[in-house]
Amino acid sequence: MTLNYVLVVDGPAYGSQAARSAYQFALALLKAGHQLSRIFFYQDGVYNGSVLTAPASDEFDLVSAWQALAKQHNIELQTCVAAALRRGIVGEQEATLNALPSQNLAEGFEQAGLGGLAESLLTADRVIQF
Repeated sequence: MTLNYVLVVDGPAYGSQAARSAYQFALALLKAGHQLSRIFFYQDGVYNGSVLTAPASDEFDLVSAWQALAKQHNIELQTCVAAALRRGIVGEQEATLNALPSQNLAEGFEQAGLGGLAESLLTADRVIQF
């Protein structure tokens, strides 16, 4: 039986294991034939959407990995707009609305409110939080 999953990632790309574990879980569930429709980055998880992340050459580039996974499997990557703005992760629209000098949301990520997460809760068979 194929299930539709949504992941909620609260941990940053670096500094905790949460986001990396979420990524590995996503790979495993896709390999098992399940669907992953959306990954919602919340709290410090919004740091996964920063274009300014530059890991050392011998480190795993988790931001790029999320982007590649989303592109390959048509997965929505959403950062909580309120949590992101508090942490300096800003999309183009939010930069304009808040008169900020630039944006730094990585390609493939979009900013959404908690309504995006609530919608996911209604349509997913399973929601897993990391």
